[in-house]
Amino acid sequence: MARVTYMEAGRQAVAEEMRRDSLVWAVGEDLGRGGVFGQYKGLADEFGSDRISDAPISESCILGAAVGAAMTGTRPIVEMRFSDFALCAVDELVNQAAKARYMFGGQTRVPIVVREPIGMWRSSAAQHSQSLEAWYAHIPGLVVAVPSTPADAKGLLKSAIRCDDPVVFMEHKNLWPLEGEVPDGDVVVDFGKARMVRDGKDVTIVSWSAAVHTAAEAAKALSGEGIEAEVIDLRTLWPWDKAAVLKSVETTGRLLVVQESVSVAGFGAEVAATVAEALHGALKAPVRRLGAPRIPISYAPPLEDEVRVTADAVAAAARDLVTP
Repeated sequence: MARVTYMEAGRQAVAEEMRRDSLVWAVGEDLGRGGVFGQYKGLADEFGSDRISDAPISESCILGAAVGAAMTGTRPIVEMRFSDFALCAVDELVNQAAKARYMFGGQTRVPIVVREPIGMWRSSAAQHSQSLEAWYAHIPGLVVAVPSTPADAKGLLKSAIRCDDPVVFMEHKNLWPLEGEVPDGDVVVDFGKARMVRDGKDVTIVSWSAAVHTAAEAAKALSGEGIEAEVIDLRTLWPWDKAAVLKSVETTGRLLVVQESVSVAGFGAEVAATVAEALHGALKAPVRRLGAPRIPISYAPPLEDEVRVTADAVAAAARDLVTP
């Protein structure tokens, strides 16, 4: 085990996969200087400009070229800098990459990884702070990964690079400096397998990405009150680990889904509906969701804080489920 940051874990995954497979390469803006956040630091020196490719400022062109390159046999890693910017290339991702394998009857695949940093981060405002993971989970043909720890940032990214289907890899910007233990060696994390963050018997809290840490903080506070919350990190939203969630809620009888993104039509609704349909007779309380209101994210820190899902809010919601 080595203790590294979330950002460094992702950088290691890219470097290791590029050394393992000469068909892996990366393309995006600012990669030659290490990426906007330093997640490609030193890779241009090792692999050269042909494999760490700086691109002009045209997200549509970057992703469109990468989709073609993937269909002809390479494995591109596409850096979109911010998930908000990837919307400029959504046609290439949603209408081309996601559908090519199906429309060509399996004769071609699109082994591409689209890295999209998500989430609120030091007053980045409405066009640089969104979490749009539910959009991609809705699209048939896409895999959606949302790591919350350095170990998962590395293990899931290695799996994504090896995947023969397009993967939208969503890394939370506020997690870049987070440190954690990362296994040594060639360790991958399977898609569709949730991580049990904390055991509990009174209420199940399901989350992903940075909100997992908020949920864990709330669960720790609840434990001091005698309420034991089970916290589950989904890791991937498609596929997602329905079996793990249903097993937990069968025990606790209560579910709270926590997300940073807008609650309306968020992926939390999918989790809530699945549990309500499967376990409606076993629930001790109505399923509850907790997410941001349907408003743009402000630049001003006090207004930004108004849309944050806090540990106190999570604890209060869980407490209401257990002791209404």
